[in-house]
Amino acid sequence: MNEELKEQYTAMGIAPEVLSYGEEVENMLKSRFAEIDETAEYNQLKVLRAMQEHKVSEACLLGTTGYGYNDLGRDTLEKVYASVFHTEDALVRPQITCGTHALALALMSNLRPGDELLSPAGKPYDTLEEVIGIRPSMGSLKEYGITYKQVDLLADGSFDYENIKKAIGEKTRLVTIQRSKGYQTRPTFSVARIGELIAFIKGIKPDVLCMVDNCYGEFVERLEPTDVGADMAVGSLIKNPGGGLAPIGGYIVGKKECVENAACRLTSPGLGREVGASLGVLSSFYQGLFLAPTVTAAALKGAIFAANIYEGLGFPVVPDGKESRHDIIQAVTFGTPEGVIAFCQGIQAAAPVDGHVSPQPWDMPGYDAPVIMAAGAFVSGSSIELSADGPIKPPYAVYFQGGLTWQHAKFGVLKSLQALVDGGIVSKLLHKNLYTVG
Repeated sequence: MNEELKEQYTAMGIAPEVLSYGEEVENMLKSRFAEIDETAEYNQLKVLRAMQEHKVSEACLLGTTGYGYNDLGRDTLEKVYASVFHTEDALVRPQITCGTHALALALMSNLRPGDELLSPAGKPYDTLEEVIGIRPSMGSLKEYGITYKQVDLLADGSFDYENIKKAIGEKTRLVTIQRSKGYQTRPTFSVARIGELIAFIKGIKPDVLCMVDNCYGEFVERLEPTDVGADMAVGSLIKNPGGGLAPIGGYIVGKKECVENAACRLTSPGLGREVGASLGVLSSFYQGLFLAPTVTAAALKGAIFAANIYEGLGFPVVPDGKESRHDIIQAVTFGTPEGVIAFCQGIQAAAPVDGHVSPQPWDMPGYDAPVIMAAGAFVSGSSIELSADGPIKPPYAVYFQGGLTWQHAKFGVLKSLQALVDGGIVSKLLHKNLYTVG
């Protein structure tokens, strides 16, 4: 690293020893980063091919108002998504407000009273608990007579196939599989592992619907869950597929009947997908999808960098510094509230927006403990942008994700370490010029 660049880091509050440690870690990761770039190139061509196949034109970038009838750009974008994910149909709308909304929409539209929902991968993400009715909430699936079963993962993080088989019954209508870890320290599931689980389930009951919560996983691998048998994949546009440009939105891709059910639930029976104005967001939806493979690659590099930085200091990390990656989330367990808070404050201090503020834990809707969130983003709450969050409860783990560029992700990780150093949570070993847990 040349002296001018070092001076920039110093001016931004990074101590020479922290920077030196970061350089050592980065130099170890060059071959892994090259592999990530190859996957990004593959996925970039996949997206470009889909856009050209469906003749995306300048007219597609214009929005509609009112009812949104005959919205060329909206309808073409949904064809592009279906091609990218190799599915029969897609629903991609700004009216889908977030990932939880997209998941609730997919579940509520494809389940009926008397049906049973099965989670074979343990507890779902916190906000989905109220959707299902695990925690009482107005309008939950439980209130509509839909029951729920859960099969926890085995101690090693693998699927408990024996008990999954026992759990599948006559009423089992839909199986939900959460690809990413959520606020857990389990491994994220690879597309291949998801495919094996789906094949096993459909071997027992072929007509069961398999839905994958694809949040944080899009474009990390060359395949998506819909390439290995998922009937639906669901996600948020302010995560990977929005490329940091989509200001809102969610998607559901999959079988035509499943997507049509979701469209009728989103709007109204009899209207379905025909209504829903795109307003002025289509340009950012298209351009965000176009950029998504390279933006996801940048975030993935940041996650791997963070894993190796903190693993080298003795903190438990999931995934570890060497294992394969299947989403952009990096979990780091600090064991204390102070560690989680300092990390998030460091990430916030690296932000281009609201970098001057200091996040604090608060009682967020949908969670059972105070949560701290660092998200100085151009799009509020966008977790494809540099961000970190975690519940203030044992084991006191933080979940880091995002970074629109590798350079910003790198700086954010170094800034988080600097905050831990400044807070006395990590202290210097002078004879090694490195840091250790203090």
